[in-house]
Amino acid sequence: MTKTILLTGFEPFAGDTLNSSWEVVRALAGQRIGHEHVVVSELLPCAFDDSLLQLNQLIALHQPEIVVAVGQASGRAAFSIERVAINLKDAAIPDNVWQQPVDQPVMEDGPSAYFSTLPIKAIVARLREHGIPAEVSQSAGTYVCNAVFYGLMHAASNLQRPVRAGFVHIPYLPEQAANRAASPSMAGPIIANGLRLALSVTLSAKQDLKLSGGATH
Repeated sequence: MTKTILLTGFEPFAGDTLNSSWEVVRALAGQRIGHEHVVVSELLPCAFDDSLLQLNQLIALHQPEIVVAVGQASGRAAFSIERVAINLKDAAIPDNVWQQPVDQPVMEDGPSAYFSTLPIKAIVARLREHGIPAEVSQSAGTYVCNAVFYGLMHAASNLQRPVRAGFVHIPYLPEQAANRAASPSMAGPIIANGLRLALSVTLSAKQDLKLSGGATH
């Protein structure tokens, strides 16, 4: 019986025509991870409310065993495996439907934070073994990426079945960085391979590694 891994990426925002998260996520659609699991790729709007509504619908539709939401992070040169989602929306720019919440919770009466249930340190270790820059990130920001991460973990915590879930930030693609001075980037095939490795680790690792992934700043 085929089992589902749900991967999500975002539409472009802030006037861009590409979003690296969707370009890579859609390239993985239909690929098999291990013997039983197949990737389903879905596009989320870059909008606070609409993204959470659509995410919940996709989880109900696909009944996935693993959900990884992927977002684009300008200025980051490595895979950033996010550790914690916070219950805060504080947008520096409007989303794609011109909503710009400031100091608002993602969910009223929700907990202050949720932690990823992915084996984040094992993923970082595997990516580095394959020569792919990777790090544990302590913050997914306060924009739509963090809101989706928080909403995902809230949804997963309320399901009657176990679902491993989390969020990964990836760099720009080279074509996005070409006209942005000193912006780091990573080639699409390398990002795609990194995501496949992350999913393979998630399937195989029952517990995370006890390695330091903290930050001093």
